[in-house]
Parts: sequence; C-alpha cells; structure tokens
Amino acid sequence: MTMKNAWTVPGYAQVRELGSGGSGRVVLAVHEATGTPVAVKYLSDRLREDPAFVAEFRAEARLLGGLDTPHVVRLYEYVEHTTAPGGAAIVMELVDGISLRALLKQAGQADPEAALVVLKGSLLGLAAAHRAGVVHRDYKPENVLVSADGSSKLVDFGIAARRGTTPGVAGTPAYMAPEQWQGRPASPSADVYAATATFFECLTGRKPFAGENFAELAVQHIEAPVPETEAPEPVRPLIRRGLAKAPEQRPENAEAFVAELEGVALAAYGADWEERGQRKLAALAALLPLLFPSAGAPAAGTTAVATTTLTSPPPSRWAPGRRGLVAGGAALVLGVLTALTYSAAGGEAGGAAALNAFATSSASPGGTGPSPVPGPSASASPSPSVSPSLSPSSSASASPSSTPSPLQSPTVTPTITVPTTTPPTTPPPSPKPTVVVGAVSVTIRQTGVSVGQATVSVDAKGTAPVTVVLEWFTGDVEGRLGKADGAADTLTYQPGAAAPLVKTHTFSGTGCYWGVRATTRPAAGNGSSTSQVFIRRCTIS
Repeated sequence: MTMKNAWTVPGYAQVRELGSGGSGRVVLAVHEATGTPVAVKYLSDRLREDPAFVAEFRAEARLLGGLDTPHVVRLYEYVEHTTAPGGAAIVMELVDGISLRALLKQAGQADPEAALVVLKGSLLGLAAAHRAGVVHRDYKPENVLVSADGSSKLVDFGIAARRGTTPGVAGTPAYMAPEQWQGRPASPSADVYAATATFFECLTGRKPFAGENFAELAVQHIEAPVPETEAPEPVRPLIRRGLAKAPEQRPENAEAFVAELEGVALAAYGADWEERGQRKLAALAALLPLLFPSAGAPAAGTTAVATTTLTSPPPSRWAPGRRGLVAGGAALVLGVLTALTYSAAGGEAGGAAALNAFATSSASPGGTGPSPVPGPSASASPSPSVSPSLSPSSSASASPSSTPSPLQSPTVTPTITVPTTTPPTTPPPSPKPTVVVGAVSVTIRQTGVSVGQATVSVDAKGTAPVTVVLEWFTGDVEGRLGKADGAADTLTYQPGAAAPLVKTHTFSGTGCYWGVRATTRPAAGNGSSTSQVFIRRCTIS
C-alpha cells in the first residue's frame, strides 16, 4: 500500500504497488500523456538520506539508459525532487512477465530446450552490458523475467560494476564465482559463471552447490568439482565450461558463451530447438497467470519486475540483499575477505581460509536489524544476496564512502527536477506488444492448371502481429512434401481477425502432389501445419 503524502513522479497516475522492500518500492503507473503503463521504482526515504545510496541509484539509471537491447528492461527517465517531500525514482519499461524463480518453484525444473532458450535470452542482455564495459554481478533466477510468449529479459543492475573495478564482495552466494568470493576485480566471466549456475538449476531443479551456510558455499564454489554429470549429457560441455573454477577457462563474456550455447544446442537438438524451447517456456508461464503484473493481483511484499539492492550499507550492518539484514555481519564479510585475500597472496587454500573465517564468526541469520526484505521467492537453501561493497581495506565500523564511484555512461544523464505540474521529459515509448500462438493450420486446394491456394487459420492471443511463413512443395508420394517449389511467402496475421489468411501459388514442379507448410513467428504451440492435394492432371495408375 502506498504511503500517504509520499512523493510521486509528476505526470504518472499510480495504479497499484507491485512490491516493496528495504530499498524502496515498485509501483505500476500509467503515463498520463500517452496512456503507457510503466514500472516506477522509488528509493526509500531512509536510503535517500544517504548520498552514497542516491549515487548508486543514479548509477543504475545511467547504466539502463546506456543499454539498447530488447533483452534488458528499458529506462524511460530518472527523476529527483530535492524539495520537501522529495524523492528519487527510476521510470522504466513495465515487463509483463514472471521471474524464472517463480517458474522453477512451480515446475521444479525445465526441459533442456526451454532452459537453453531462457539462458540465451538473458545472456543476450548480459552481452549488451559486457559490450558497454559493465558487469551485472547478480545474475540469478530472480533477475530473469519470462514473458507470456516465452521470451526472457534481464533485470536489476543495482549492484553492477565497471569491468576491472574492485567494489568488494557482492552477489548472491549460490551463484557467485570463486573470484567474487575473493573480492577480485569484476569481470564478465563471473557473470558467465552465475548464468551457468542458473542454467544448471533450470536443468536439475537444484543449485550446483548445496552448502548449508556461507562457509560451505565458499569452499564448494572455490574447490569442489563441477557437478556436470547431474545435467543432461548433451549440455554438459556448457556446464563444464561455464562453471570452471578459473576465469580464463570460461567463455570470456556472454557473447562468447551464446556462440558456444548455439553450437551445442544445434548439434544436440536440431535446427528447431529454439522455437520448441520458447513454446515450452510459454506453456510454463501460462500456468501462473495471476503472477503477471497485468493480472492485477495485490502486491505480495516484493516484486520480480525490477527490484534493486543497493550497495554501501549502514555502518555495522551487513545487508544481504532482499533476504534481510544481519547485525554485526560486516566483521564476518571482512573475515572472509581477509582470509581469501591471504590465500591469493600464497597463504592457505581458498576454501580452507574461507572455512576458518566462518568458523570464528557467527553465520546464523539471527541478530537484530530492520525487517527482512523478502525476495521474489524464498528458498530453503541459502541464497541471500551479498551486497555490501566493503573492500578488503575497509574497517568494520567504516561508514559508506563519501566519494562513491557510480557507473558512468554518456548516454543518459539523470535530471534533478523541482516539483512541477507538467509531466517531466518526453513521453516514454509504448511497450512492445506481445502475443502467444496456440496453433496454426493450413489447407491447400487446386484452383487452376498450375495454381494452388492455401488457407491458413491461426489461434493467437495478444496484441502483436503474427508472422506466417508458407513454404511450397511438389512431389509424387502422398504424405511426403517432396521438393521445395519456388520461394516461400510471408504473411501477417493480426490476432482477433475473423477471416483466415489466403495465398495463391503458381507451381512449376512436375509432381502429382502439391504441398504447403505453414509456420509462425512466434512459434505456434503445435509447431507447424502441412497439407497436400492430388492435382487433376495426374491419373491414378
């Protein structure tokens, strides 16, 4: 529920709250000038009083504004009001999707083709970030959204960092690369590791390492063998490469990993693997209709739309993201950093050092602190986000740095505005329409000596147009399409249209059977439809 007298971004009509947590809240709103639905992320009043948190919030806006890809949530505008009551907000694309975590909670695990599709989509979002010199650092199922058509999108760049910087330990323990535990410089290969850990969870229904506390997880991620044999055999090369302990043994960035993924998928599952996988993802998403923002369900205390955990926690507190805060945890993190840094300098083995650090520190989630900030989906295994950006040289009592280093991007510069009665900046673009194709069917008949006519029916729900591709064939065997006859035709179907699509084709082949195959983009639930006709000039012998 929205707080009374709370500041709201001018020019937007607030509809309802999608979720909230310690860092703020996300609301569904409508841009009054265009009617475009958007998601607005408000920084909490408590964090807005800290300049370091505000700087990180601005940095996230800059980063989103610099990424031009359909696989990452889009920024519309960033607004700050500096006079009472004041506020800071990121206005972004409303993704009508549900988190991969919610899908896995419902289904347990995914088919390999579906897992490959969701991995590829979000990796393409990562690739755009890597090309911009940005490392996400918190890739996990909660931060991957799946739309109704089975496409996926990456969200939450709240703890992202510039490549090569050393912002300290940050991420979600169940998905953190060995070098993240060691506080080493941020690198794209760490994102590849986290993406592979998520891929493994999609395939098997469990995380790659099942440590019961941070000490065990640290040891396992740094030293334990990669559990590749638990994954389906055809995709084990991806697991083995992506979860390699040494960064140089993994694909160097998300773009390189996508290339390897496509090669493995094509060899193992054939040319149509992506269409089948997307249909399977869409089918899983269809089982959870009430979780989509468009369904109008009440807020559940959190959101999978675009939540953010900011760095630089208050003194003497450790903020493990959306799972809550643990008093006195700064000393724990510093213990791990000290031990692991010592290991890197030639001391104890990394895992042993981590275990020693945890053996002398309290790792229980007890203690006092603000109310927990729940994640999109609770998990029995430990997967809280480690989001303090405490560097190895920080002290346990140090306050957040007065000179934070937010991400720099020349593309979008946050604007600080004063209260106004007119909508700020330009209207945001309309969100991309979506469509789900249930089935396609086609029939063919002869209308002339060498002319055939195909009639196509499409069962689709949504607002986006459907592309229909017709391929023509001639042959002499019933039930086999034969050889391709001429170029394929591309038609467009608008969902809700009463009339079927009709297309004629002049055949040049000599076969007695004319055939046609209809496929759609996005792929239909039944894949494709074919039809044949025995032409009149042929006689049955």
